[in-house]
Amino acid sequence: MSKKRVTILGSTGSIGQSTLDVIARNHSDYQVFALVAGRNVEQMVKDCQSFTPMFASMSCPQANTQLQDHLSALNSATQVIDYNSELALVCQHKDVDVVMSAIVGAAGLLPTLHAIEAGKTVLLANKESLVMSGQLFMDKVREHRATLLPIDSEHNAIFQCMPEAIKEQGEQQLRAHGVSKILLTGSGGPFRERALDTFADITVAEAVAHPNWSMGQKISVDSATMMNKGLEFIEAKWLFNAAVEDIEVVIHPQSMIHSMVQYSDGSVLAQMGQPDMRTPIAHALAYPQRIDAGVAPLDFSQMKDFSFHAPDFNRYPNLRLAIEACKQGQAATTVINAANEESVAAFLAGKIRFTDIYAVNAQVLENMNLDYRADLDGILQCDADARVQATKLIQTRIK
Repeated sequence: MSKKRVTILGSTGSIGQSTLDVIARNHSDYQVFALVAGRNVEQMVKDCQSFTPMFASMSCPQANTQLQDHLSALNSATQVIDYNSELALVCQHKDVDVVMSAIVGAAGLLPTLHAIEAGKTVLLANKESLVMSGQLFMDKVREHRATLLPIDSEHNAIFQCMPEAIKEQGEQQLRAHGVSKILLTGSGGPFRERALDTFADITVAEAVAHPNWSMGQKISVDSATMMNKGLEFIEAKWLFNAAVEDIEVVIHPQSMIHSMVQYSDGSVLAQMGQPDMRTPIAHALAYPQRIDAGVAPLDFSQMKDFSFHAPDFNRYPNLRLAIEACKQGQAATTVINAANEESVAAFLAGKIRFTDIYAVNAQVLENMNLDYRADLDGILQCDADARVQATKLIQTRIK
């Protein structure tokens, strides 16, 4: 049996590195076809040396030039290609079997669509693709007969607990297959017990220090505000053809149960494991088989308690905002995603306070006219307009 050839979009990030780790542990079954990243030239060079991909590319032009220089000096066989003009090549090439979509944010939408339109198996770690363009995205999955497998630990857990008919991502109704509720778990982040009147003083260092997961800065801040869970709520709606009322968010501080599916007979199926992204990556990479992820099994003799409670929307107003946007429709979710990317970037740059993230997101959604076409041009225009609005509001809140 020949090896599966994998393109990794976002290879130097935490998901990309975890994917490379799983591939290295299963090198007889997988090989890296292409690596795509942003600016981390040092890591990209190391990975090109270790995995000898056919192609590599960086979205930053200066970084791409540096990568070319480094690999030329090393006599590397890896070909450096232009991100803007040749990215579709590594997503749609006839020799590619699997595309890992792990570019953070809206930037991941177009390359992911390239892979979908080529009918590839897409491992989706870029939730923003569905948040921005859910109906269009899922229509393309069905039209091009692509295989879409979720990588977010929560959605991968839900996928594992779903009936086979729902896993096929058609337009089946959950209740027709006995599913009464999707229970989407979240840890509550680093500020689950922090006094609300101190939130304006939260620092960047505090916000990126997630208690359970090792993630990039942007996703860590989203977890702290629970906007990440809000975006996952929207993603779950599209992945599993769910109604808003079919999904419930549950705080589970231990992060051992990654999500659950409740059935009409009273059964609840849960997927459990260590808080390690290599588990969902390995599951999706080998699906429907199982491979070594390098993750230690749970030791139930050492597990003292599991606790659950409903989210406090006063503590997590971004979660409430995302759920409300999901009710409003596609343009609203595109707007909050764009506004959130801009506000989180401003917070990470030290320009605004932690509490300003929600204030900006909510105000942009309130200000925007949501009358946009549902095609790709309309979605991208909505995204761009929301970013302009967010940037203007951020300027009024700079510390």
